[in-house]
Amino acid sequence: MAIDLATNSKVFLGYALITGALLLLAGLLLGLLRLSGRDVSSPLRTYRGWLIMIPIVLGTLLLGREATITGVTLLAAFGFREFARATGLYEDWWMTGIVYLAIVALGAVSLMTDPRLGQPGWYGFFMALPTFVIALILLVPVLRNRAQGELQKVALAIFGFIYFGWMFMHLGLFANTANAYGYLLFLIFAVEVNDVAAFTFGKMFGKRKLREHISPNKTLAGSIGAIAVSLLLPWLLWFSFPQFNPALLVLTGLIVGIGGQLGDLVISYIKRDIGIKDMGTTIQGHGGILDRVDSMIFVAPIFFHMVRWFNGAG
Repeated sequence: MAIDLATNSKVFLGYALITGALLLLAGLLLGLLRLSGRDVSSPLRTYRGWLIMIPIVLGTLLLGREATITGVTLLAAFGFREFARATGLYEDWWMTGIVYLAIVALGAVSLMTDPRLGQPGWYGFFMALPTFVIALILLVPVLRNRAQGELQKVALAIFGFIYFGWMFMHLGLFANTANAYGYLLFLIFAVEVNDVAAFTFGKMFGKRKLREHISPNKTLAGSIGAIAVSLLLPWLLWFSFPQFNPALLVLTGLIVGIGGQLGDLVISYIKRDIGIKDMGTTIQGHGGILDRVDSMIFVAPIFFHMVRWFNGAG
């Protein structure tokens, strides 16, 4: 992945044109709705957020493998920061310090070259690292000679590292594959379309709630509609991975459609348990980092291992 490779990549240019066209259409639609007297303040804030985020995402991918992995590492660190602040874990610098260092280590391992295979990304170390991190977190109360209240902190630190660190950091591993642009751009695009489809179908046809005690606004119709759209996307965007056979295209759609919604629901029950609406206010119209990448946390590792299992290193 490099600037010259990106500018000559039909996949990269294709997604740049698609997102540019969609942004233009969305802007025109919002303008027409505003002229008609409709209140578009909320979707306008979301749209402005997209105007900031999309150039940053495409620009990071344009800069190449190192920038992409570094960007994913920063997102994981900031995501964990939001979780730590929301749960109160940030007050314990031993626990949070270990998790931050572990996330940086995941990024470093992703950037390294496998000493045995000579391939970019030390996959084996990446997979093994959680064992050592979890063991270290479990030992913190012993090292500090404390017991009262430590179990909750240990549980939060392990959950934070595995979920917001290790699982999400699989996204960076795609930068080490031969088809990096195809996988990364498809995932980012498809996960967002899945979210929009769930919202749209839910608003249009939603009556029966999906999980009302976790996310009252999510409906069964929205969930089914999102899965249907996600099943269609790999076929429409087949240029992202022309080596995929029909079975893999279907499996890809299921991973995005189901995994994206599961990631969203997990963050929703965390927020509902804590008693907050958003995990942060980093992104205008979107909430925090975790409110934006929640759907990716399930999708990235499952899709990565599907690609690795059925299609080799990619």
